[in-house]
Amino acid sequence: MITCRRVELRKSKPVAQCGRMRWNAQASLGGLPRTFWILCGGMLVNRAGSFVLIFLSVYLTQSRGFSITTAGMIVALYGAGGMLASLAGGFFADHIGRRATMLGALTLGGLGIIGLGFARDLRVIAPMVFAVAFFGEAYRPAMQAAVSDLVPAENRVRAFGILYWAINVGFSIGAILGGALAQSSFLWLFIGDGVTTLLFAFLIARAVPETRPTPASHAAGSARRGVLHDLLAPYLDGPFGAFVLLAVLTMLVFLQHVSTLPIDMSAHGVQRTSLGAVLAINGIVIVLLQPFLAPYLQRWNRSYVLAVGASLIGLGFGLYALARTPVGYGVGVLIWTLGEICVLPISNAVVGDIAPSHMRGRYQGAYGLSFGFSGLCAPLVGTFVLQHFGGHTLWWSCLAVGVIAAVGHLLLAPALTRLREERIAQRATSG
Repeated sequence: MITCRRVELRKSKPVAQCGRMRWNAQASLGGLPRTFWILCGGMLVNRAGSFVLIFLSVYLTQSRGFSITTAGMIVALYGAGGMLASLAGGFFADHIGRRATMLGALTLGGLGIIGLGFARDLRVIAPMVFAVAFFGEAYRPAMQAAVSDLVPAENRVRAFGILYWAINVGFSIGAILGGALAQSSFLWLFIGDGVTTLLFAFLIARAVPETRPTPASHAAGSARRGVLHDLLAPYLDGPFGAFVLLAVLTMLVFLQHVSTLPIDMSAHGVQRTSLGAVLAINGIVIVLLQPFLAPYLQRWNRSYVLAVGASLIGLGFGLYALARTPVGYGVGVLIWTLGEICVLPISNAVVGDIAPSHMRGRYQGAYGLSFGFSGLCAPLVGTFVLQHFGGHTLWWSCLAVGVIAAVGHLLLAPALTRLREERIAQRATSG
């Protein structure tokens, strides 16, 4: 009898564990439509080849011989292009459709990236970087609006978490491959990036239908009010404007990883291959943790999770004031990656919840503007501070800005929560 009970216990434990694993998998991955998974696959392919932005500042300083300040200005042009792309992409996603906007932007962006790899003169590189950002980033509001179209509010944190997981699977692959390619030839970075972007466009052309809700009377009202009103409406929508401002503060810190962080690491003797491996920690941590954390994070008040995330991002970059080795930089990446998991998918879900159905593209574009504006300012400010005041000042400032953004999210929490609940209730009543 004792032996039998031991056998039963040995059998029941694996069975129970398998049951829990199936439940966790269902909770993380189940109940989402096929088109959503196609978009995830396309983003994975696209990000696996997204080499250029990671190594752009290193390419400009080491291969083209530009100064740190000049490189910062060129990277800032990418941010300027991305800023306008968010507005244009959101506008066109609502007016001509999600699918058409993604197709046009990805095709032109992919061709532009390949062309940029053959540019040599500053007078050619600078405008091409702006154009590549404008065309290459305009697909994002349309894609995020499509996810909001496809996924109901109760599953959006999970859906955007999975999408971000797929993006970072690609990022972890791309950072490692990019480091190896950059060691031999920077040109292959541009070719690989452009080809994978075109592959994403091909996948959308073949397998992604239009998801935009049928235009209603809202469209006629928008036409009467004009394009400018369409573009500005999200910023005038109560606490949503403050939410975007806090996103800008957080992104000013977060986007240092594509401008000043590679320069700082190189200045401390970190080789290109090690640089790619350190940045790949970001994608690896997200791959391992994002699917399991998303079901738990969606249970908490969105603003509280955003506050924790902003604090962790500030702390991770603040640690670079002390880091000198790949291990030290890697610990910083680990910390700010945990903050990233709390901030980016949650923010996209907040935008999807708040945006009226006929304006999802514009609201996602308004939120995306925080990336573009920060992408413009972060390299300008970051490289200026790094060159004139040193790394200590830059990284301690990042810590301070992260804490300020966290406090702002806590103060905004009551108003943002009310607006979100009101919009969800309105859609439930009208639908």
